[in-house]
Amino acid sequence: MLSFLPGYLRGALSVMIYAVNTVFWTTLIFIAAFLKLIMPFWKKHYNRLLNWIADKWIFVNTVNQKLMNNVRWEVKGLENLRPDGWYLVVSNHQSWTDILVLQRIFHRKIPFLKFFLKKELIWVPFLGLAWWALDFPFMKRYSKAFLDKYPHLKGKDIEITKKACEKFKTIPVSVMNFVEGTRFTAEKHRRQKSPYANLLNPKAGGVAFVLSAMGEHLDKIVNVTIVYPDGAKSFWDFLCGKIGEIKVMVETLPVNREIIGDYVNNAEFRENFQKWINSVWEEKDMRIDAILKS
Repeated sequence: MLSFLPGYLRGALSVMIYAVNTVFWTTLIFIAAFLKLIMPFWKKHYNRLLNWIADKWIFVNTVNQKLMNNVRWEVKGLENLRPDGWYLVVSNHQSWTDILVLQRIFHRKIPFLKFFLKKELIWVPFLGLAWWALDFPFMKRYSKAFLDKYPHLKGKDIEITKKACEKFKTIPVSVMNFVEGTRFTAEKHRRQKSPYANLLNPKAGGVAFVLSAMGEHLDKIVNVTIVYPDGAKSFWDFLCGKIGEIKVMVETLPVNREIIGDYVNNAEFRENFQKWINSVWEEKDMRIDAILKS
């Protein structure tokens, strides 16, 4: 534990360790991905190898956190999760730190997390290509105005989601979705006129598409609530040890027939699904309130 060092020095050392760790493991990922590309008949074995490499990558990142940060962790609800299961993980989103939090608490509890990413993130040095090699789905989001101008692109995001989910059916996976679609800020909260005190409005479509594409393969929905009692801070603040406490509540929800259906073309299903995701978000909001008051 190096928490006795000044915060800025811990932050700089953390960045160096993250960078070296990322370059080392992503280089191995690139090699394994290239072999998978030229020898597709061993694709399943290479997928397992890629997930093994990713597991070691997360392990070293977690060691880095334990070494540099003196965070008090309170995590509840990890019982009955399996590393060989299929899960849809949904969570609130406040900071880039959330990703490290999720990777740490679920490490070897459930399969490696696969995030839906914005298409632009493929250009992030090293990480972009690593995410591509690990079959992270890259999404291109179109505004309503853009789709009105180019109607032939309607449904393209659904098509991409379904193609990504087809890959996920062959090996245990945890599909991760930040349901709000963006990080929480007071300005976004005000602009959305969100009815929730601590959350942005949930975007039901992404969750509905995953459930439609692979609902019969999913064991559970894993609903995660991340709370920073001292307030959400930047990723740099996390590296510098300025986050004193992190609380995470995990609950599993069943994958019922009622939440699997045609979200695009069935208006009744769409309305019922939105009511369901809103009820999940209402409970999450109350849970955050209770944690903050305690």
